Amino acid sequence: MSARPTPRTGTPSGGLSRVPYLPGLDGLRAIAVAGVMLYHAHHSWMPGGYLGVEVFFVISGYLITLLLIGEQERTGHIDLKGFWTRRFRRLLPAVMTMMALVAVYISVAYTITRQRTRGDFVAGAGYISNWYQIWVGQSYTASEAFVPLRHLWSLAVEEQFYLVWPLIMVAILARSSRRLPAVGMKLILGSVFITLVMAWLFVPGTVGSCSTEFQRGTWHLFGHCFQANDTLYLSSITRAGGLMLGAGFAMLWRPLAIMRGPLRDRGRQFDAMAGAALLVLLVLMYTMYLAEGGHWNPWLFRGGFLFTGLLTLVMIAAVTHQGAAAGRLLGNKVLLWIGTRSYGLYLYHWPVYQIIRKSAAVELSLPKIILAMLITVPITEASYRFIETPVRKNGFAATVGSLKQVPQKLMAATAVVALLAVTFLSLVVADPHCVGAQDCVQAAAAADDTTPVTDPVDTTPTSSVTPGVTELTTTTAPKVASKYIAIGESVMLGAESQLQKAGVLVQAKEGRGPEGVKNAVIKLRDAGDLGSESIVVIQVGTNAPLSQRDLDAIMNEMPAGITGVVFMTLHAPEIDYIPKNNQLIRGMTALYPNVSIIDWETEANNVKLCANDGHIHISCDPAAAKYYANLLLAVYGLPAIP
Repeated sequence: MSARPTPRTGTPSGGLSRVPYLPGLDGLRAIAVAGVMLYHAHHSWMPGGYLGVEVFFVISGYLITLLLIGEQERTGHIDLKGFWTRRFRRLLPAVMTMMALVAVYISVAYTITRQRTRGDFVAGAGYISNWYQIWVGQSYTASEAFVPLRHLWSLAVEEQFYLVWPLIMVAILARSSRRLPAVGMKLILGSVFITLVMAWLFVPGTVGSCSTEFQRGTWHLFGHCFQANDTLYLSSITRAGGLMLGAGFAMLWRPLAIMRGPLRDRGRQFDAMAGAALLVLLVLMYTMYLAEGGHWNPWLFRGGFLFTGLLTLVMIAAVTHQGAAAGRLLGNKVLLWIGTRSYGLYLYHWPVYQIIRKSAAVELSLPKIILAMLITVPITEASYRFIETPVRKNGFAATVGSLKQVPQKLMAATAVVALLAVTFLSLVVADPHCVGAQDCVQAAAAADDTTPVTDPVDTTPTSSVTPGVTELTTTTAPKVASKYIAIGESVMLGAESQLQKAGVLVQAKEGRGPEGVKNAVIKLRDAGDLGSESIVVIQVGTNAPLSQRDLDAIMNEMPAGITGVVFMTLHAPEIDYIPKNNQLIRGMTALYPNVSIIDWETEANNVKLCANDGHIHISCDPAAAKYYANLLLAVYGLPAIP
C-alpha cells in the first residue's frame, strides 16, 4: 500500500491551478466513448449510451477552464492566439482526415449520396454541423439513408465553446480573479437555469413534423420550420449546460490546491463516491432511452443531462484527487489507450458504421460490430500516430515541411492532394438535393421535378404549295396517353427496368417526396402522357411525413374522369412516421371512389429486402424486384413476369 502523497509547502511551479497529467480523466473518456459507440452500433443494447457525449462536455469544460486559469496564474495573461492554435492542432488534422476519407469513399463507391452529403462536409469543415442539422431537420434519431457526418454535431458544440469561452475567461479573470469560487457557483447555477429552460421548452408526447397537417412540437422562425426537441438536443445554447458545469467546477476544484486543504485526507471517501457515481451512470446508460416510438424521453430534458453532469463532477473530483485510488484504477493501460484515442475513435467509428449498414437507425449484429472495430481501431491508431501527434507536437507548417525532405513522401502527398481535389470537385458539381425530413418537406419542389415539360416543336410544314399542284395538307395526330403509368421513389426504381419492358411508363426518382409526385403528375398530364384512360400507380411517403393535404394535392392534379389511381403502402420498419403515412394512404379509398390500394407494407414480407438500408429497397435481390413489378402488372391487367 503506497503512502499518501505529502503536500508540498509553497506554491508549485506554475501555480495552484497548474494542470498535472491526470490519467483518470482519460479513463473517464474511455467509458464515455465506449458508451457512445455501443449506442450507435446497437442502441437497444445500451439505450442511454449517448450520455457519454454529456460526460465529454463536462470534462472539456473542466479541463479547458483549468488550463486557462493556470495560464493566467503562471504568465499573468491568456494568450488567445496560442490557445486557439493548440486547439486547432489538436482537432483539425483528424477531422479533416476523416472527412477526406469519407469524401473519397462517396465519390468512388457511393456516388448517389454526393448531393445529399455535400452540406454536411461544408458544415463539418466550419464546425457548425449542429446548426446545419437543426436547419435541415436532420434529426439525431432519424432513420435517414446515409449520414456519415451526423456525429460531428457534438464536436461543433465543443469547438464553438473553445472559440467563445477564452474570451469570456479573459473578462472573468480581469475582474474576478480573486473571487473565482463565487463565479464558479454562478456558472453551476447557470447550468441549472439551462436545464429549467429545456424542461419548459421540451414538448412531451407525440410530436409532429413540418408537414402542413400535424405540426405539434415545431417552431417557426423567419419562415423556416424547426423541430423543437431536436433543436434542444443539438443546439450549442441548450447543450452548454454540461460545459458550464465543468467550467464552474474548475473554479472550485483545482487538484493541486485541494492537496493543500482539509480535503487532502478524504481520498477514500471520494473513491466511494466515485464508485457509486460510476454505477449510477452505467445504470442510466442502460435505461435512459433517447426516443421510443416517436416520443422523446421527458426525463432526459427535465434534469437527465444535469444529473449526468453532476455524476461526472463526482468522478472528476475522485480521479483528480492525488490521495484517491480512482485515478489509478481508471488510468489503467486499457482505458488509458482508449481514452487517449477517444477523439479518433469517436470520429472514425460512425462513418465506418454507416458504410457497413448504409442507414443511421439499422442496428448492427455482433459480427458486424466486430468487423467495424477491426476497421475503426487500425484507422484510429494510424491517425493518432502519423497525423494527430506529429501536427500537435510540431505544428502544421513543420509537418508539411518534413514531407519535402523525402521525395517519396512528397510524391505521395501530391497524389493525395490531387485525389482530394478531384473528390471535392465531384461533390461540388453534384445536383442539389434535400437532406433532412424538414428540408425535404419544405423544399421538395426544388429537389424534384419542377421544370415544366412541353412537347417537342414540330418543325414539319403543315402544307406545301407548288404552282400547278393541288395543295396537300398534313396534320399531326393527337398524342395518345399511356395506358399504364407508375410514379414513385427509390423503392420503385428497383423494378424500373422490368416495368418498362412490360410497357409501363415509369417516373421514379430517388429521394422524391409528395411535392415531386404532384409535379410528375402535372408534367405527364400536360405532356399528354397521362389521360382519363390511364391507370396510375403511385408510391410516396418513404422520404418524408405525409399529410392529407399532400395526398389531396396529388389527386387534384389528375385528369378529369380518371378511373384508375392506385396508391401503394410503404414498408420501412425503422422509420417512425411510416405507420401514420400508411394510415393516410389506406384512408384514400374512403375519400376517393376511383382509388385502390396495393398493400406493399404486407407484401414486402414475402421477399428479401436490402438489409443494409433498413429493409426498405428491393434493388438487392432480382426476385424482390420481380415480385414488386408483378404486383403492379396485376393491377394493370398485364401478364406477370415469369
